[in-house]
Amino acid sequence: MQRPRFELPEALVMEILSKLPVKSLTRFNCVCKYWCSSFRTPHFISNNYQNNLENNNLNLLLSRCDGNTFQRYFSQLSNEKYQNYIVKQNIHLPFFRNDLPYVYGACHGLLCLLDPLKDKAAIWNPSTREFKILPPSSIQRPPYFSPFEETYLTLDDVSFDHASFGFDSKTDDYKVIRFVTLTFINSEEQYPHPHFMYQVELYSLRSNSWQEIPCPDYKPTGTTLGNNYVDGICYWKTETGAYLDFRGLILSFDMGNEKFSILPIPEFVGSFPEYFVNLLVFNGSLGAIVYPTEGIDTSFDLWVTSEGVWTKQFNIKSISGVVRPLGFGKNGDLFLRDTNDEVLLFDASTQELKELQINTYLDHFRFTISLHAYLESLVRINGIQENIEKHVIRQPARDASNEY
Repeated sequence: MQRPRFELPEALVMEILSKLPVKSLTRFNCVCKYWCSSFRTPHFISNNYQNNLENNNLNLLLSRCDGNTFQRYFSQLSNEKYQNYIVKQNIHLPFFRNDLPYVYGACHGLLCLLDPLKDKAAIWNPSTREFKILPPSSIQRPPYFSPFEETYLTLDDVSFDHASFGFDSKTDDYKVIRFVTLTFINSEEQYPHPHFMYQVELYSLRSNSWQEIPCPDYKPTGTTLGNNYVDGICYWKTETGAYLDFRGLILSFDMGNEKFSILPIPEFVGSFPEYFVNLLVFNGSLGAIVYPTEGIDTSFDLWVTSEGVWTKQFNIKSISGVVRPLGFGKNGDLFLRDTNDEVLLFDASTQELKELQINTYLDHFRFTISLHAYLESLVRINGIQENIEKHVIRQPARDASNEY
C-alpha cells in the first residue's frame, strides 16, 4: 500500500529556508524557479537577515596589507571561539590593485570599500559575492581665491576620507557619505603653502549618482572601530578647542533627512588629550571605547549609549603590551593589537587574554590592521558577481598564516 504524500505549506517551507545560511540558499536557487524568485523577495531577504541578527551570526574580516605585494587584502576568520578564530580564506581585491582601500559598514551585510586617495569606491556583499563599482563623482570643484596672495590658486590634490555607509529607510536606499579635502597651492611659488577647502558628497544606490550636500561646521577627526552607522544615523568623533583645551564632540548625519547634528561626548568617558576615544557599534548601539594615550599597561573602558544615556558596560584593567583595540566579535570578545603587531583576544566571559594564531609578521603596514564584522545577507545591489571581472579573488588558507 502506497503511503499518502505529505506536503508542507509553502509558507512554512519558506520560513524554514529563511533560517539557512546564504551559501546554502545560493545552491538551492537551482531547485526550482519558485524558490529562486522567492529568495529575491524583500520579505524573504528581511526574514533571513533577522534570523542571522537574532542568532548573532557574525562573520569577521581582518583587513591587512601583503608584505610582498603591498596590496590590501582580507583574512576571513572562523566565527567560532573554540576554533581560535583561525584564518579560513584570504580575499584579494584586484579592482583596488595599487590602492589601499578602507572599509566602511557593515550595513545589512553590505560593505563599502573606498580609496581615500582616488575617486574609486565599491559596494560589496561578501555573502552573495555581488560587487558593484560606484561611478566617479561629477561634482564640480570650486576655485580658491587667496586674498593674501591676490590670485586664484591651483587645485593640487583631492582626497576622500571619513566616509560612512548606511541605509535610508524612508526611501529604501543605501547611501555613502564622504568628506572631500581640496588642496590648493600657488603653482608659481617654489615652496608653496597649501590651502584647504572642504566638500561633502553623498552617493545614492537608487540613483547611482553622487550629489554635493552642505558641509558642517565641524570635520571628523580620528578613526572609528569597524563601523560608525546605527539605525539610520552615521557618527564621527570631532573636536573643538586648542591643545590642552580640547573638547570632544560627536558629529552625526541622518541618512533620511540628510542633516548634520552635534552631540556632546560625556566628560566622564575621558578628557583630551590624555585619552583616546574610538567610536564603534556594540550590540547594535553606539559605543565608545576609551583608553589612555600613554602608559605601559593599558586599560579600556567601554561606554554604550541608549536613548541619549551613556552607561559603562565594562572595564578591562592593566593589559600589558597592548597598543590599541581592533573591535568586537561575538559575545563581547575584544580583539586587540599588541606592541609586536600581533592580534590578541580578550575573552569577556573569562577575563583571559590570549594570542591568536594569525601570523602577521609578514604583513606590511601592520599598524593599519583593522577588524570588520558583518551578518550574512541576501540584499541585492544591482552589481555583478565578484568573479566575473575578477574584482575579488578568494584563496583558501593553508593554515593560520597569510602564506598562500
